[in-house]
Amino acid sequence: MNTDLVSTDAVAPTVWEHREMRQALASRDLKTVYERLQRVGVSQRRIARLTGQTASEVYEVLKGRRIMAHEVLVRIADGFGIPRGYMGVAYDESTEIALDLASATCSTHANEREEVRSLLSHAANVTMGTATDEVTRWWQPIDRQVAPAPTRVGTWDVAQIEALTAAMRVLDYRHGGGACRDAVAAQVRWAQQLLNAACDDQTRSRLHLALADLHNLAGWTSFDVGMYSVARKHFARAHEQAKHAADNSLAANVLYRMGRLHLHRGMHREALRFFQLGQITAQDSGSGLTVAMLCANEAWAYALLGDSQQMQRSISRARDEFARADHENAPVWVRFFGEADLYASIGVTLSALSKPREADLEEGIALLQTAVALRGSSMARSRIFELTTLAVMCLRIGERDGGLHAGRQAVANAKSVRSVRTIDRMEPLRSLAALQEGDLQDLANEISTMRGTP
Repeated sequence: MNTDLVSTDAVAPTVWEHREMRQALASRDLKTVYERLQRVGVSQRRIARLTGQTASEVYEVLKGRRIMAHEVLVRIADGFGIPRGYMGVAYDESTEIALDLASATCSTHANEREEVRSLLSHAANVTMGTATDEVTRWWQPIDRQVAPAPTRVGTWDVAQIEALTAAMRVLDYRHGGGACRDAVAAQVRWAQQLLNAACDDQTRSRLHLALADLHNLAGWTSFDVGMYSVARKHFARAHEQAKHAADNSLAANVLYRMGRLHLHRGMHREALRFFQLGQITAQDSGSGLTVAMLCANEAWAYALLGDSQQMQRSISRARDEFARADHENAPVWVRFFGEADLYASIGVTLSALSKPREADLEEGIALLQTAVALRGSSMARSRIFELTTLAVMCLRIGERDGGLHAGRQAVANAKSVRSVRTIDRMEPLRSLAALQEGDLQDLANEISTMRGTP
């Protein structure tokens, strides 16, 4: 039992972000919810205390009793400290939407490869300027249409979208996609209706750009909580609108995020193709920082594909482009890519080699240590990724104490971030630590508990 995941006040946020837990919440399968809570050390008595149920009621739920009463479901959601929307009870009228989003998109679909092929083809068509039949339907909602929008918009309306996107992006960096994904998706459903409103040409161009950035963030936060199908749809829409607004830097950023999604899914060749399309667009953007970011991620894909020569070329170009880039005037969506991100990207790339030399591991450790030292609290999720990879590299080179220290920091930080992705990325660390004894074995068990695995 891991008592660290269970405080005296609430269950750690990471418990709710696991894919199977989100599915169970969405379908209001409280039997599975309670069973999974017991697996991370939450007793029946504690469940009863948090939810306001009697011990016998909790027992009946564990035996299969279904709870349908709206007020009881709300009390359970509030008692556990989870967003009501996870159970489709945020608002009466949104129940169907919440169920659709969570239950239909969190799992891995059998036709995922077809989804990827379709997205890659779509991205190539948009990148190369091939006509698409989507352009007349941008106003249509990806999820559901909500409250009515104004019939005429001006620069102030667009500025509000830009400001909200910036605020949500900060939340995502610091607390994970689960902290803001539903809010971003709701804003997308409302804001994209503005494309039906009257406005001047300059405002319309800025509106397309603002919506592209908002869809890009919606895709990224959906990816972060394991909603891969919805993420692809948002990325496709973001890419179209960024190209329509003639902003190659944002279009390249969207392609970068498409690539990162597919790296995470183990589709390394597909990821490389997205990065390569992004590189084509980034070179046309005039933003050296965007080019550097794409090169660094190409290097990671090449490492996973076993092409160390191309990996080194991409790393060299990433360093060169980063050194020459105009950081102060870089677009807002790429400003996150600072020194820490460059060092971390190269460190992660070196760790991805199937047969790294000792010199590769030592260089990667030094780069990741520097990246971690440069991180502030505003980039908590990135810091978790870097600590996790640092721990893995330390263990691979035989630095047991360093690996344990970094691993413990990663796990401690991950408990307060709503991100399925951070937990998924800990699997290599769990596997290595499980081969050890003592404190490292305990670390492996703690990660298994967070992942919801035996």
